[in-house]
Amino acid sequence: MPAKVAFAYKGRNAAGKVIKGRLDASSESVAMSRLRTMGLSPMSVEEVAVGTGLNKDITIPGFSKGVSLKDLAIMSRQMATMVGSGLSLLRTLNILAEQTESKPLTKLLVQVRDDVETGTAISDALAKHGESFPPIMVNMVRAGETGGFLDGALESIAANFEKEVKLRNTIKSAMTYPVIVLLMSLVAVMIMLIFIVPIFEEMFSGMGSGLPVPTMILVYISKSMVWVVPVLAVSIIAFSIWWKKYKNTEQVRSFVDPIKLKLPVFGLLLKKIAVARFARNFSDMIAAGVPILQALKIVGETSGNWVIENALKEVADSVRQGHSISAPLLQQPAFPPMVTQMIAVGEDAGSLEMMLDKIADFYDDEVQAATEQLTAMIEPLMIAFLGVVIGGMVIALYMPIFGIAGAIE
Repeated sequence: MPAKVAFAYKGRNAAGKVIKGRLDASSESVAMSRLRTMGLSPMSVEEVAVGTGLNKDITIPGFSKGVSLKDLAIMSRQMATMVGSGLSLLRTLNILAEQTESKPLTKLLVQVRDDVETGTAISDALAKHGESFPPIMVNMVRAGETGGFLDGALESIAANFEKEVKLRNTIKSAMTYPVIVLLMSLVAVMIMLIFIVPIFEEMFSGMGSGLPVPTMILVYISKSMVWVVPVLAVSIIAFSIWWKKYKNTEQVRSFVDPIKLKLPVFGLLLKKIAVARFARNFSDMIAAGVPILQALKIVGETSGNWVIENALKEVADSVRQGHSISAPLLQQPAFPPMVTQMIAVGEDAGSLEMMLDKIADFYDDEVQAATEQLTAMIEPLMIAFLGVVIGGMVIALYMPIFGIAGAIE
């Protein structure tokens, strides 16, 4: 494929206004053609140096931000509007690449546009960037492209991603408070152990009397901080690196994900999240005309839990043999009885898509209610935990003083 070159252009739009800018193309003729696609009459096109000096993008390894689900939702909604209004796909991609605020998404859209310009189907162009465009998006676009309802498929993708973003924000907001309180308590404990306890220890050493057991334990822990803190920091960094590398492997997921669903309080919430995601994605895939077996595979991969994914593989095997969807689901403990019964009714009545929508809406509400209850329950528990830990340390520090005061009396 020819190397891309940057061109500075000047063109006049339909209103007669002169527009200036830069674009990447393999040749000047391609750049001229692209300007006409954008609705501009080319006035001048000149090759310029790219990727040097102040124009060069600076990226720090490990800190580069990828494409967020919110960015994809906005892009899908805008793309659906423009395609539905009759704009050509190339012109739509040009406009999206120019107006999106996400730099990583801009780069991807430019690459997708270049592929589409050479005759590649947009679904295949998106599939080349599977790390940024989820399988559900690629397959729904492919179905819409094949069936001639690309704008409708993009609307469904946008609605799906918007609900997913809302779900994630609900969970994030529910967990923000306890995480902040936990971090504050850990910082407070570390400060007391590293800075406060040694001052009291020095003061106690001049008293000439034995220390109470709680105070001795606290002093021992304080002295241990010299090696505990470095070891803990190294362990956390090493685990983070290991987790980032292996968290998506079959061995790790098959061990960790079942434990997640069995956690007290949190396990039930995670199961509701997985079921809501399954129902919403499956409904959208069916509505877009994606074949059932392919939809089950993709929905399993996007469920976020190995247990759900493995269960849907068994369901797919059963459907492949001519059985219904609901029958094998009944054998899967990951799916509540209400879900399987509603799917069975939907299959019998020919309204599976509608039933899945109702399941998704129901479990979205359940997740909302569960997170609110979880927040209400965690707040007093965290305050009590913080009070016991900090209060216990303060009492242990003052016990020798109380003992001396009692002896004097």
